[in-house]
Amino acid sequence: MNRLADLVDKHGEILAAIETLDNGKPLSVSRSFDVPHFSEVLRYYAGWADKNPGSVIDVGPKKMAYTVKQPVGVCGQIIPWNYPLDMAAWKLGPALSCGNTVVLKLAEQTPLSMLYVASLVREAGFPPGVINIINGRGGEAGAALARHPDVDKIAFTGSTATGKEVMRMAAGTLKAVTLETGGKSPLIVFDDANLEQAVRWAHEGIMANQGQVCTATSRLLVQDGIYDRFVERFKAFTEETSVLGDPFEPQTYQGPQVGKAQAERIMSYISSARDSGAEVFHPHKQPVPSKGYFTPPTILTNVGTKTAAFREEIFGPVAAVARFSSEEEALEIANATRYGLAGAVFTRDLGRAHRVARDLEAGMVWVNSSNDSDVRVPFGGVKESGLGRELGEDGLRGYYTVKAVHVNLTDE
Repeated sequence: MNRLADLVDKHGEILAAIETLDNGKPLSVSRSFDVPHFSEVLRYYAGWADKNPGSVIDVGPKKMAYTVKQPVGVCGQIIPWNYPLDMAAWKLGPALSCGNTVVLKLAEQTPLSMLYVASLVREAGFPPGVINIINGRGGEAGAALARHPDVDKIAFTGSTATGKEVMRMAAGTLKAVTLETGGKSPLIVFDDANLEQAVRWAHEGIMANQGQVCTATSRLLVQDGIYDRFVERFKAFTEETSVLGDPFEPQTYQGPQVGKAQAERIMSYISSARDSGAEVFHPHKQPVPSKGYFTPPTILTNVGTKTAAFREEIFGPVAAVARFSSEEEALEIANATRYGLAGAVFTRDLGRAHRVARDLEAGMVWVNSSNDSDVRVPFGGVKESGLGRELGEDGLRGYYTVKAVHVNLTDE
């Protein structure tokens, strides 16, 4: 694993270029985050390979008991198109660390970077059959993995609807399942928040990666006393920062969406919000490029909290902004969703920060930041945002079984 991480670093420039060509994200991001993060995850889980022992349990003088952690077996892993390299690393790392073999199914929209990594897998010295990388459409190749009787576990990242289908198919053989699915995460800004800090992170939380992030904090809940100032500054900051253009140009912040279908989906939600009475603001200085599937960064205000744009995952650079008066109202709005992936809260009140973090129905909460995840910290959701965890020590738990051994120490 460490050798593969070293090879990925060595081939970093070409991998970054492939990732940008395939996905549309800025080269600066592929180079500074996506490729280095792949290596970081592999090295992190390589370090766990000899640090995940079983335990000995005291059951009295006549007997001993201990547990053994054993590999699950063959792990089918289905990755999405928004972070092709990094989502592969999140799944490969813990699976390999626990001694499993892997069949990795790439997203049909973005297969190229991991196909390049496949050649490095061989060079790194993995035995044949340990890492198997396949292509195919989800409805065929992904379904075949989920149903196959010789696949012991399925790990899936993607939409909630597809995750439910994967779970149904895996149920036929009672496979272990890990799902990281959709989200519509709230970002709550209280009156006492640091305004510039909240604006900066709110922008990063929804506009990064063309808004194609499962944990995107796409619902901005802003308290009455700071609402007008926040919206004004958020619009200005987005206009200054969200530069659309060629993803290979260094000044570009936002490249094209991954494809035509995704761009059309985003624009349909914006049209629906406008028809429902929302005010639609596109804060960008330059015209939207005509070549490529670009969608403008969009801020929706006066948007109803029961509208599709506020409740459904858009998976694009669209922020829906709503007001609230009290902490209780903010939590009521934030939790009124079938999703529970993440949330963020901005306040200088430490007690409030911990209360809201506790009461948000989410697998992850950021306080005074958004989407700055860490390889050492578990990642995953509740409700219809998934099952299980990735990253951190908790990310190992889906890739081993625990066997209990009882030993009679007497002649009885």
